[in-house]
Amino acid sequence: MSLDSAANIAFPAMAAAFGVGPSEIRWVIVCYVFAYAVTSFAAGVAADRLGPRPVFVTGLGLSALAFAAYPLAAAFPAVLALRVLQGVGGGLVYGTAPAIITLSTPPERHGRALGALAFGMGAGLSAGPIVGGVLVGWGWPWAFAFRAPLALGVGLAALFLLPRLRGTGRWRLPPRSEWLRWPVLQSLVLAGMSSWAQFSVWLLAPFYIVSVLGLPAQVGGLVFVLGPVGTALGGPFGGWLSDRFGRRGPMATGLLIEASGLAALSGSDAATPVVAVGAALFAVGLGIGVFQVPNLAQVMASFPAARQGAAGGLAFMGRTLGTVAGVQVNASVFGALERSWGVVGAFSAALGSSALVCAAAAALAAVPSRSVARRDARPAGPDPGL
Repeated sequence: MSLDSAANIAFPAMAAAFGVGPSEIRWVIVCYVFAYAVTSFAAGVAADRLGPRPVFVTGLGLSALAFAAYPLAAAFPAVLALRVLQGVGGGLVYGTAPAIITLSTPPERHGRALGALAFGMGAGLSAGPIVGGVLVGWGWPWAFAFRAPLALGVGLAALFLLPRLRGTGRWRLPPRSEWLRWPVLQSLVLAGMSSWAQFSVWLLAPFYIVSVLGLPAQVGGLVFVLGPVGTALGGPFGGWLSDRFGRRGPMATGLLIEASGLAALSGSDAATPVVAVGAALFAVGLGIGVFQVPNLAQVMASFPAARQGAAGGLAFMGRTLGTVAGVQVNASVFGALERSWGVVGAFSAALGSSALVCAAAAALAAVPSRSVARRDARPAGPDPGL
């Protein structure tokens, strides 16, 4: 699922193919992210009822179907419809993956286990822009279609290799006394703010790299990939820190690192060295990785074992709703600047202003993250059915 970063570097080619601009391309992100934001929580509840494995495998199957259909999309609305289908499949995967991790490992190793999950996702995010930058030369649909056999292969492997974790057999939402607890609500808000900051960059940075810096998609993918590389490296480190020292310190540290990278990116223009842009993107990704794992561990530890699916789905829903908000706001800002400054000037101005605002948001989020409890009193343990 995290290979979807291959699509980002293909945005300029997709915009050219359908005669649309960045303000319209935002719907390629919004349709996918909003679909899996809504689906992830429902998937988590279903995983608690049925067990995570069948929900996880179904998500991979739907994703493979969407990937295979992209070369057939002849109009922009068809692309958006496929993004919704892909988002539903992604939600089924994202909503169950954390539960598979926490139900299969002891509580004292949840941070490192979730860090390994973050590393795998970060590795996919890192590979995506490189692969997408190469495949976009064959046409933008191949930035999606190459994942169809991968999704099928992973689905078959999961069907036979994942442990058969038992569900409760009951359809039940978490009681309000669990998901309205302050540590849960705080973690969800912080995750939403961090994702809002991250995806404002992910929407505009590909256009900035290709259209303002003038780099070809293949080279631009190598620059853009530094953000996901930072996330892949930061995730396991954040998980180790949370197991060793508690969650609040790594959460605050990660948000401050993210804010510093965004602040550095806010001054970028056509004369900015590529090395400086890459370093800023790396800092943004590193901070997100250090923050996200302890934040996810905080949410998962706030729910009992019987509702780990709902907990994981709720965590991803909070994160992705922040993503949708960030993309929508920054696309609107870009549209207004484009009308006033022209396309090239709008890229630099929109990236600079949005990165500066997001840097302030991430820095402010670091303040309340210091009050998050070091450890929850009721961590979820391994599933007794194992």
